[in-house]
Amino acid sequence: MTSRLLFRLAIGLGLTALGTMPGFAQDNPAGVAIDSHVTTGMNNHRDAAPAPGSPDATAVIDGNYIPNVPPSFAGTIELNAHDSTPYWPPRIVPPQDAPNVLVILTDDTGFGAGSTFGGVIPMPALDQLAADGLRYTNFNSTALCSPSRAALLTGRNHHNAGFGVIAEQSTGYPGYDSVIGRDEVAVATILSANGYNTSWYGKNHNTPPYTESQVGPFDQWPTGEVFGFDHFYGFMGGDANQWQPNLFNDTTQIYPFRDNPGWNLITAEADDAIRQLETLNSIDPDKKFFVYLAPGATHAPHHPTKEWVDKIEAMHLFDDGWNKLRDTIFAKQKELGVIPQTAELTPWPDDLKQWDDLSDDEKKLFLRQVNVYAAYLAYADHENGRVIDTIRRMGKLDNTLIIYIVGDNGSSAEGSPIGTPNEVAQFNGVTPPVDVQLKDFYDLWGTDQTYNHMAVGWTWAFDTPFKWTKQIASHFGGTRQGMVMSWPNRITDKGGVRNQFSHFIDIVPTVLEATGIPAPQFVYGIEQKPFDGTSMVYTWDAKPDDPTRHKVQYFEMFGNRGIYNNGWYANTTPIVDPWSLFSVPAQDVMNSFKWELYDLTKDWTQNNDLAAEMPDKLRDMQQLFIAEASKYHVFPLDNSLAPRMVTPRPSVIAGKSHFEYTYPVAGNPNGTEPLLLNASYKITADIEVGEDGGDGMLFTQGGKFGGHGFYILKGVPVYTWNLVDLERVRWESDTKLTPGKHTLEFEFNYDGLGFGTFAFNSLSGVGRGAEGVMRVDGKEVARQKMEHTIPITLAWDESQDIGSDTLTGVNDADYQVPFAFNGTIDKITLDITRPKLSPEDIQKLEAAASAQGDKG
Repeated sequence: MTSRLLFRLAIGLGLTALGTMPGFAQDNPAGVAIDSHVTTGMNNHRDAAPAPGSPDATAVIDGNYIPNVPPSFAGTIELNAHDSTPYWPPRIVPPQDAPNVLVILTDDTGFGAGSTFGGVIPMPALDQLAADGLRYTNFNSTALCSPSRAALLTGRNHHNAGFGVIAEQSTGYPGYDSVIGRDEVAVATILSANGYNTSWYGKNHNTPPYTESQVGPFDQWPTGEVFGFDHFYGFMGGDANQWQPNLFNDTTQIYPFRDNPGWNLITAEADDAIRQLETLNSIDPDKKFFVYLAPGATHAPHHPTKEWVDKIEAMHLFDDGWNKLRDTIFAKQKELGVIPQTAELTPWPDDLKQWDDLSDDEKKLFLRQVNVYAAYLAYADHENGRVIDTIRRMGKLDNTLIIYIVGDNGSSAEGSPIGTPNEVAQFNGVTPPVDVQLKDFYDLWGTDQTYNHMAVGWTWAFDTPFKWTKQIASHFGGTRQGMVMSWPNRITDKGGVRNQFSHFIDIVPTVLEATGIPAPQFVYGIEQKPFDGTSMVYTWDAKPDDPTRHKVQYFEMFGNRGIYNNGWYANTTPIVDPWSLFSVPAQDVMNSFKWELYDLTKDWTQNNDLAAEMPDKLRDMQQLFIAEASKYHVFPLDNSLAPRMVTPRPSVIAGKSHFEYTYPVAGNPNGTEPLLLNASYKITADIEVGEDGGDGMLFTQGGKFGGHGFYILKGVPVYTWNLVDLERVRWESDTKLTPGKHTLEFEFNYDGLGFGTFAFNSLSGVGRGAEGVMRVDGKEVARQKMEHTIPITLAWDESQDIGSDTLTGVNDADYQVPFAFNGTIDKITLDITRPKLSPEDIQKLEAAASAQGDKG
């Protein structure tokens, strides 16, 4: 025994308080602020405050340091336990009057879609919250999914949080790398450290795709250090098949939809949120909760249940078409007071058809598309309402701050002017014509047989009264979101309207002020960036048109820019339609855009451009944009879309062309699977089969809506390329495998220049033809050419699987998932040969790019 320990025992060791240590109150002998007013739940009531050091003691910390500095031992230690005094560290709890918090966020929903803000789609759960709380009419997003969600969860501008674009388009610049740093941790990290139970349901579009595999790293996942949620139940990436999603329970992929007809993720997310709330209420009813409910609705694919489609179709909400729908919404918005009576309806764009000019077939198809979309939003609102009703049933609704945001950006125009049964096809530049959609997909629209999206005319109508859509950060059709706040114990102006300018970055400061929890100075020993947003708590007691405290805000997405300054707004004019996903925009982003200027105090909808009349004011606003953009890592500007989808990133596959698999792999996501598009490759499978010749999947990427697979079908080797569910090219052996060991090969020879042409602003290298050859034990058994290949992406919510097929299959006519291989895999080898540009190729591409610039 050391002399130090003998000395400590001899004096009985009463440790001094850490009252001067950061994170603790100085008047407490334990070094913590003991909560003498413990909030009691419905079931566990205490008659008196617990004594410091007792097992039921709690503490409110000052929150400046996360994790909090541990308290000192404030008991006594003698030679015998009988003569000593125990002391337990207190459990950390939020401030006494802090509310529970529920944040609900729908996806791709325009300002004029739902009933609460003048739309015709019923949203009774949101309507009820609005009646009990406040409607916000001037609340703004970033115009795109990942960036808005990064801003929402961190309280920082999206470029400042590394999300200048969606995660799948990240590039190697600070504002665009899709990495949220430990100096800007999310709100759940803060609330968890202060005693909240935190949980996230639905869409996660904020983990770098190159870290989404089973090997992590997991610090950027919802339950990781940066986001800090205790529980996650949802999907990774921009969108998901709601019938067969890439679903995770924390960091484990799960498949509850298998052999479960009618299962749908929208309901499953609400079910899991309710399960978590009920469990928390049963085990620890005093514990405060923070719930982030972010269903995939209404991002494509639009996947409601048949029950909801039938309900909406029976209402005949859209029979008069999209032009009259705009008039209906606009009138209702004025009636509700969610736009000024002086607001003007912006004009219908010249390049979109008027409803009356459509053919009967077009009207029939487009009505089906919009009814399914509307059913999806109504269905999601109903399921969100179930979560709210659970809180009400627990008796906790009065002390719950609910923030319900309608859309992370404006309504989406990524479905093309005529819609699409498969959004993956649209991102690859393929749009099935109306007659094909009617013949092959009309009755299947919204089911698990489609990855559907609607025509742009509906999109524009759902952004009433504004111009433009999702992706367009310069105009409010892309950024203006309806939002409701309700907290019955605190917000007294029931049914009120608030017109103060606000933004997604304002939500975290609002939550922290409402809970009485300060922004931490240090987290994990790292000094935190200040929040970029402004708390909106002041609006709860304000009048509808009182001055805003959020006076300056920049906007930028794909080169489209905007700058707000105390009622004035300057912005660029889009040069590419957001539904032109396969376009090649000009590379000089700074100089290729025209600017506009608006006085929003008189012109709510950006309808009267003052740029020509007030050039000096416009110049001042442009300079302000440059200052704000420089401050928040907006530069370098980049208006490319497709090229950024295939940018090399620091994944486990970076720089590799040879891969070996000796064990079944399931669910390897797009971000960490080898990209085989626009390249030559060879798959070699050394296997052993039984008496049946083998059956099951060997190697697959993607699925029903775009992908390829190498498999054995009842003893016969087969390779299938699924060209975005519109065509399937198939190689098949003419003989069945004999029992024993075999070597199967599929060699794919691509005839094109590949992704390298993107560097010259050219798409000419992608989507070219190829020839595939299948061999069994060295003997050629099938050879076939493909006229075209998939140019940009497979189905992004699918995965690479070895030895099975986990989500959807590349050919339902051949097999059903999981289609596990029943033989033995000794080794599967993949070798990739990517095209390289020759000096002659480069010379031609440079000449073409120069000619394009001269023409522009």
